[in-house]
Amino acid sequence: MAVIVVIDDEQRQREIIKTILEGEGHEAHSAPSAEEGLKLIRALIPDVVITDLMMKGMSGVQLLDALPEDLVKPAVIIMTAFGSISSAVEAIKKGAFDYLTKPLEKDVIVLTVKKAAERMHLLKDNIRLQDALFGKFKMEGIIGNSGRMKEVIAVAKKVAPTAVTALVHGESGTGKELIAKAIHYNSPRRTGPFTAINCAAIPENLIESELFGYEPGAFTGAVHRKIGLFESSDRGTLFLDEIGDLPLLMQTKLLRVLQDKEVRRLGGKDSIKVDVRIIAATNKDLEKEVGSGKFREDLFYRLKVVAIEIPPLRERKEDIPVLADFFVEKYNEEFGKRMKGVSDNAMKALTDYHWPGNIRQLEFVIERAVLMSDTDTVGLSDVRSELRLPPEKGILDIDLPDEGINFEELEKELIKKAMSKANNVAAKAARLLGMTYKTFWYRLEKFGLHDTASPKEDIPPEMRN
Repeated sequence: MAVIVVIDDEQRQREIIKTILEGEGHEAHSAPSAEEGLKLIRALIPDVVITDLMMKGMSGVQLLDALPEDLVKPAVIIMTAFGSISSAVEAIKKGAFDYLTKPLEKDVIVLTVKKAAERMHLLKDNIRLQDALFGKFKMEGIIGNSGRMKEVIAVAKKVAPTAVTALVHGESGTGKELIAKAIHYNSPRRTGPFTAINCAAIPENLIESELFGYEPGAFTGAVHRKIGLFESSDRGTLFLDEIGDLPLLMQTKLLRVLQDKEVRRLGGKDSIKVDVRIIAATNKDLEKEVGSGKFREDLFYRLKVVAIEIPPLRERKEDIPVLADFFVEKYNEEFGKRMKGVSDNAMKALTDYHWPGNIRQLEFVIERAVLMSDTDTVGLSDVRSELRLPPEKGILDIDLPDEGINFEELEKELIKKAMSKANNVAAKAARLLGMTYKTFWYRLEKFGLHDTASPKEDIPPEMRN
């Protein structure tokens, strides 16, 4: 079923078409002019518009130009007399889906509308998928309420609509690639490819062919043509992670690509124009690398048009609770669990930890805790081993002094602590120590502590056994 607007200044014609479409199960609306039709289009956001070519006032072709830019444009079908087919063809060049010649035939109307509706449904499905993908990487989706992260997001928002290169700096595991993706998917290039390559993970003798590609016969084993990452990322974004590990020779070639905006495949003769945005990332201090001669100064400044510094997790500890809760929800869904969150003592342990592996390490700890836990909350015991916390001391983990201890004094202290914790309710304190009420009351009297028992003690003497 499609939503369709029929526009024709002949009432009988538009009523016939409306009846045919409704008979096919479509939701059809009609308007006597292009001006009235535009109002319906804005209100209904239809899938298909069927409009006469020649009408009083605005024509069908003018209607095409007047379609709202802020809405998904419908598939427009032009109706025209046989003598005006050239005008209908011109309308198709301007974006109309198809045209129908008068006198109209029911079967042709039904088939043409079916094709137009199918095309619009596919288009809208694609838009929904893209919106879901872009939403995943929208700036607001970068988790972090700390002042430092708000600064990072503010810079990324300013950079995204432009084509400038950016250099993202941060320790391993801080989310450099996530920031790069957020910039890409909030830019005009978001429908183009986002390609990531780790410069440190590819051998020096292979990285040139990965970036620039090669022609058959360029070297031993080069049987087929290979398209490099610069070409395959055309009109998109190329993310060069760990750029500080790029060999000096490749730094020179990368600089040339940035300057000339063209590449040449290994073994090739022709230069190929490319339109690629570069976002680079590193955990190294590139200024020091420049000073020691390990990184080209001109490339450094070419990449560092905009610098984005991502703080380590230990410097944004206020973000740990929201990150932990996010990962609990993520792995609840993945593992089919319903854990409610992180306990207070476990959260304190998470926020007190120094996180050398940053967000990546935090995610791993929560993933394992959600997977292995038998309770409905991530507790301290679920994260203890991963955070290398000392084991909990048991009741017998007491260091005995060389001179020994006074056992009765120890027993008295335990009873006093139990009473304190039980708000001086003897029955509750007895349960805390695993004693019967009668035995516990005997010890209270033995140590002269029975007067501390709550006057609201409601267990009669005959039940104290």
